Amino acid sequence: MLRTLPLHKRHIPASRIALGCMGLGGDWDHQPITAEHIKQGHEAVDAALSIGINMFDHADIYTRGKAEKVFGQIFKDRPELRENIIIQSKCGIRLMEPGDTSNVFDFSGAHILNSVDGILSRLGIEYIDILLLHRPDPLMDPEEVAAALHKLKAAGKVRHFGVSNMSAGQIKLLQAYCDEPFIVNQLHLSLAQISWVDAGISVNREPWKDITFPEGTLEHCRTENIQIQAWGPLAQGLFSGRSLENQPENIVNTAAMVQRIARERGTTPESIVLSWLMTHPAAIQPVIGTVNPLRIAACADADKLELTRKEWYDLYVSSRGQKLP
Repeated sequence: MLRTLPLHKRHIPASRIALGCMGLGGDWDHQPITAEHIKQGHEAVDAALSIGINMFDHADIYTRGKAEKVFGQIFKDRPELRENIIIQSKCGIRLMEPGDTSNVFDFSGAHILNSVDGILSRLGIEYIDILLLHRPDPLMDPEEVAAALHKLKAAGKVRHFGVSNMSAGQIKLLQAYCDEPFIVNQLHLSLAQISWVDAGISVNREPWKDITFPEGTLEHCRTENIQIQAWGPLAQGLFSGRSLENQPENIVNTAAMVQRIARERGTTPESIVLSWLMTHPAAIQPVIGTVNPLRIAACADADKLELTRKEWYDLYVSSRGQKLP
């Protein structure tokens, strides 16, 4: 039985799958958005709505703000859409500009407040439903973060808060200073990115020391009703039609297994790949990154399927490339 999303327990009627909007707006440059970009956005939204998706995931950096600008134009064209969907965005990354040596992470209060004002301006809306802090900032002052989030909530600019790419310890530190609960943790999880499973089954075994996924993160999120979201859940099409040239044997074998199970179930490989995540009892919410209407439509069966224990383990063991102890 597919699990109820923790978001529902907080009276947020989110769909089991969200659409990630990083692919909107063209290239990651400073060129303006075009009519073609807006057309692509409408088509992606329509495809998502047609399979029951009502949650859309953004970030202030996606295509340097152009993804949100495209969505802002969609809202202008279809103002009735706003109250029927859930908008999530992220802040906390400063993209590298000419003369810089790297992107940097910034959880300063001023950056968070300015970022949200930019998000709202580009989207052309008065509030966002959920704001995520994008990647952990080593220089973070949790009291400063808490003050910024309090201002955003009090001003009605953000209704709920969450994080992305954070461990249980990092969430606990922030939560100790913030009155508002963090209700989302968005992590890199997929049938190709399986360290989150390996971390659990390798406790008290030698391989555990080489696993980088932070111990206890999934368990903390489940205990605290924090929605676990998966970015990159389709593994960039590795198991659903992308060329497998030069891919390792475990990926090739897993792709073949996905195709076989899809045929047996009368569905698409995309739905099987997502169902592998969604069958997990943590009620993981995939955030699919494609804006191709055909690939979005191919995900339609994912929230209707539940893999058997054998299917789930067969896929996991195939992807990891070695048997369980």
